Amino acid sequence: MNNSKALLKMIVLSVLVALGVVISPILRFEGMCPMAHLINIVCACLLGPWYALLCAFVIGIIRMATMAIPPIALTGAIFGAFLSGVFYKASKGKIIFAVLGEIIGTGIIGAILSYPVMTFFWGKEGLSWLFYVPSFICGTLIGGSIAYLLLRKLSNAGLLARFQEKLGSDVYNDISGVFGNAAAIAALGAVLWLVIEILTGIFKMTSPVWSYISYSLLALMLIAAVFYYITKKKKEN
Repeated sequence: MNNSKALLKMIVLSVLVALGVVISPILRFEGMCPMAHLINIVCACLLGPWYALLCAFVIGIIRMATMAIPPIALTGAIFGAFLSGVFYKASKGKIIFAVLGEIIGTGIIGAILSYPVMTFFWGKEGLSWLFYVPSFICGTLIGGSIAYLLLRKLSNAGLLARFQEKLGSDVYNDISGVFGNAAAIAALGAVLWLVIEILTGIFKMTSPVWSYISYSLLALMLIAAVFYYITKKKKEN
């Protein structure tokens, strides 16, 4: 039984690596790869921190070898993947902590460590210690939001715990209530607002239309959160 679960873990790990290599170019800009963070968090919740670390490392090596991606393919992935699994386990299976671990590990630790790697080993000039922080945080917020919504749906349906059991991983049952779901909708609006604000700064998009878009999305998501909460509470009563 243990051998079959170990084999299943390796199969799932291989699938996640392949999926990560294929979808990593989506929405990719230099210093920002949102879909890689999606894979990191999903792997951390399904398989644990060490498998997530291995998954991120292998994906990074393949991307560097086949896509000519600089070493930030590693520094921008491995720390977040590992901390995502550590935070998820330490919080007894809270999905939001898995996302937080990815944000801290990649958006702060990985971003700061990317400076000496890119400067001294890759020869890139004109960087500072905080150069990659905005883009890395932006990427983790996008990928983390998608991962949270996906894993939240799986968890509420009981599928995430079932997958973990089949894989022989630690099993958690993080079921959210009406308020939690409403808060997630509102938080997604805040993430969209922050992402647009960061991107406009990175790419120097000075048109005021971007501010209108960001605040409009924030307002719409807040309204959607309130509407969801009210309608669900009425159904419960």
